[in-house]
Amino acid sequence: MLRVVVFFALAAMTTGCVVKTAGSVAKTGAGVAVGAAKTGGKAAGAAAGAVTPNKNDDHDDDHHHDDDPRPFDDSRNAAADVDAAFGAAQTSGKNVLIVLGGNWCHDSRGLAGKFEREELSRVVADGYELVWVDVGYRDRNLHIPARYGIAELFGTPTVLILSAEGALLNRDSVHDWKTADSKPYAETLDYFRRYAAAPGGDVQRD
Repeated sequence: MLRVVVFFALAAMTTGCVVKTAGSVAKTGAGVAVGAAKTGGKAAGAAAGAVTPNKNDDHDDDHHHDDDPRPFDDSRNAAADVDAAFGAAQTSGKNVLIVLGGNWCHDSRGLAGKFEREELSRVVADGYELVWVDVGYRDRNLHIPARYGIAELFGTPTVLILSAEGALLNRDSVHDWKTADSKPYAETLDYFRRYAAAPGGDVQRD
């Protein structure tokens, strides 16, 4: 019995947020939709006396915490937010970064938490117009990834990086973030640095 329990625990850690479960955390609707890497969403009911980890510690094995942001808002007009981001990108010269996820998903919150760390926060703010799109349990706002040829979400979060003209730059790795919470911070930082718009618009494509 112990082996079975361990197997399922390991499977859950390696596959990320891919299914709806009875114990899933309900969406809180907190956060900002467009253009800000930092959000004010904090979890309610944190245990009294709990120690808050230093998010700037560069530990490769750090995971999400109860105070990770919850930036996915199911009341937003996702299409309008995405269109606004592209409008801003035409002026700023930045790329558009669309994060498709849900507040119930620890990997979605874990990625949002990494975005708040100082170095990566600067990369996102300087190189991207950021949009958080709530996709529920992969049953909401699916027309957004479909616009760019992504017909199915394999898990959350799913990350789309697009030029200001709408070209999908990371097509081969859009699904690689469903285990975002357990990805090393250094790997995450390197990835978003590579795709950030540079002066002159030079970015790497998959």
